[in-house]
Order: sequence, then structure tokens, then C-alpha cells
Amino acid sequence: MKALLRHLLEWLAIEHGRAVGPWRRICQPAGQQWAAYLRRHGGLYAIGDACVIQANVVITDPAHLSLGNNVWLSGCTLFSHNGAAAMLKAATGRQLDQVAPIRIGNNVFIGHQAVVMPGVSIGDNCIVGSNAVVTRDVPANSMVGGVPARLIGPTDAYLERLAQATHALPWAAHPAVAADYFGPAPADLTALRNQHFFGVPQ
Repeated sequence: MKALLRHLLEWLAIEHGRAVGPWRRICQPAGQQWAAYLRRHGGLYAIGDACVIQANVVITDPAHLSLGNNVWLSGCTLFSHNGAAAMLKAATGRQLDQVAPIRIGNNVFIGHQAVVMPGVSIGDNCIVGSNAVVTRDVPANSMVGGVPARLIGPTDAYLERLAQATHALPWAAHPAVAADYFGPAPADLTALRNQHFFGVPQ
């Protein structure tokens, strides 16, 4: 019965844009499910294929956000407007406005609590570190981090280091490492990791 309710809520939310609050609260949709909802009902200017967007991502102006393929957003904030301009407009009565699009290319990961400011473009194959504040364009094949975000290095070099480190892991041959899975790791993979980390498989 519980699985049926979860399935019904997901169907209502993604297909019809209804019961979104209960779906989020009860089902806690994974990033690929939330991206599917945003594709149909989020009002984004553009969203590519195979995107993964966590439900805690803040998109202030969806109509001014363009996402490429395979974009992963993890608890970040994307601003396309400057709220200070609205405050100054109210304070002074002057005609003020500052809105600019955010363009994100293909194969991009933006880490938890990162902030992308108005007018920023992020090229293909980029990684934005957690808590970074991105105030200027990020060229393709770049890793950036910090406040304000600065270049850390090329994504290609990070990819090679990550592949070598993964190959050395005790669980490198586990089928889940080769497959795509979302949500918690399989129990046997978690046990292998905990055995390695803590000496006990709990």
C-alpha cells in the first residue's frame, strides 16, 4: 500500500504538477525525479537530458536558467537577479533593474551550498566546488572553488586522479561501482566501505 501511494504521488507530481508538497514530504524524491518534475513544471528556459537536480536546489528565476545535458546540482543556489537593485528602487524611487541569465553547459556538477551569480556562464565539463561563489564565467574543462570562485585546475586532470584512486579501492570491482545507482549504496557495498574505513563492516 505504501509503495502504491508513493507511486501515485510521483505520477501526480511529475505528470500533472499536482500533490507536489506531499510527494516531496513523503517520498523525498531523488535528484533525477526532481529534475523530471522541473523539466515539465519548473519553468526553466532550457533543460537537457540526464540532469540530476536535488530538491533543495534554489533557482530564483527559472525562466532565465539554461541547463545542458548531464548537469548535476547539489543543494546550490542559482541567482538570476540582484535583490539589492529592487531594494534601492524602493528606497529611491528610481527606475532600477538588474537581471541576467545563467547558462550551464553539458557535464557540469555544482556542489552543495555553492552560489552562482547573475550573468554567469559555465562551460562544458566543469566542476564547481561546495560553498563556492561563482561571480564570473567558468571556461570549459575547469574546476573552480572558493569565495569568489577561482580556477583549481582542469577537469581532465581531476578525472585521471579520480580514476586511479577508484582503481585502488578495495570495492573497485563491486558491480555498483560500474553501474549507475541513486540513493543509498547497496548494503554489501556499505559494509565493504565501513570495513575499510573503520575495521568493522557495520
